[in-house]
Amino acid sequence: MTQQLLFAGACVVLAFTFVLIETAMQRVSRVIAEDLMREKPRRARALSEIANDRARYINVLLFLHLSTSTLAVVLVATAVKPAWVAALVMVAVGFIALGVAPRTLGRQHADAIAVATAGFVYRLSIVLAPLTRLLIWLGNAVTPGRGYREGPFASAAELRDLVDQASAQVIDEDEREMIQSVFELGDTVAREVMVPRTEMVFIEATKTLRQALSLGLRSGFSRIPVMGEDADDIVGIVYLKDIARRVFEHREAEHAERVDSIMRPVFLVPDSKRCDDLLREMQAARKHLAVLVDEYGGVAGLITIEDILEEIVGQISDEYDLEAPEVERLADGGLRVSARFHIEDLAEELDIELDADEEGVDTVAGLLASRLGVVPIPGAHIDVHGWRLTAETAAGRRNQVTRVLVQPVVQEPTQ
Repeated sequence: MTQQLLFAGACVVLAFTFVLIETAMQRVSRVIAEDLMREKPRRARALSEIANDRARYINVLLFLHLSTSTLAVVLVATAVKPAWVAALVMVAVGFIALGVAPRTLGRQHADAIAVATAGFVYRLSIVLAPLTRLLIWLGNAVTPGRGYREGPFASAAELRDLVDQASAQVIDEDEREMIQSVFELGDTVAREVMVPRTEMVFIEATKTLRQALSLGLRSGFSRIPVMGEDADDIVGIVYLKDIARRVFEHREAEHAERVDSIMRPVFLVPDSKRCDDLLREMQAARKHLAVLVDEYGGVAGLITIEDILEEIVGQISDEYDLEAPEVERLADGGLRVSARFHIEDLAEELDIELDADEEGVDTVAGLLASRLGVVPIPGAHIDVHGWRLTAETAAGRRNQVTRVLVQPVVQEPTQ
């Protein structure tokens, strides 16, 4: 009996150790591992390997923890009578010695424990990893549905659940949503968040620098795609700062030089690319804007780094994004309306005939774009049944027209 209890105590100590190491390994991120690698290159090399393939090593530690703790329970159950006394003892020991104590120490001293034990864990996994993979394969085989190749113990799904559980006590709701958005970014493709082709502002390659400068200032965009033969032929991107520098240094270039002489190469990517991969590519290439092409080679839209970041942090607003009434009546009898105001509601306000089905659009901004044939920018206007609709205000990061001025057309006096 004494010998069995000694073996059981040894198993508890081993289980304690494995839980301690497992907790420390879970707490050390790749960034911390890289920092430790620079400070202690020889000792932290194994830790860097573990951080890059964490699931493999955590599974080994979990297997050893379960094996030793189960063996301790069996030994105590056979040595202590009655059985309920053994059960009470092991519940207390398991909760304190295998639950609270090692996890607390593992969290408090994660870096030191991880560095000190990384070599041991790395060598241990070489021996036991095949066994844990076999057990995971057997578990997936007998479990209904699709299993996890690396096991369910260190998966993103588990981490999402932990985030949800922690939201009530540890993190705010906004922070929880941001973390969940990071997970979802890998499932989001570029075409879901792009600026569609119909909302893109282009400039022809043959336009002068002055015309490009005027378009940039009026539209509010600092980077404008340059169009060749048509909208599917994007030959480059012109930067407003490049135009300003060129015109400042050589005043005559304002009228003498064309846009294609100063444009930069365009960054083309398929519209099916995942946003997380695209963000890394744009960071590596130092590109702020990418033009997306569809499966047929046509331009589908464009995307910026801000478009991707908004999927994580939410809408990025600026000081011009102010709430305004949908309809504002002016002293001269005109109106100032939201660009999203329905054209049939506008027709009712002005007592004119406008049919959404005939026009093929629903909003005032859509009517402007349809009649103009291009994306409306501030200053663009059309005349409709004696009323002039002028794109007046652009706001937001995409500089989309948000307010439209509606005034009666002033008839020129006849001679």
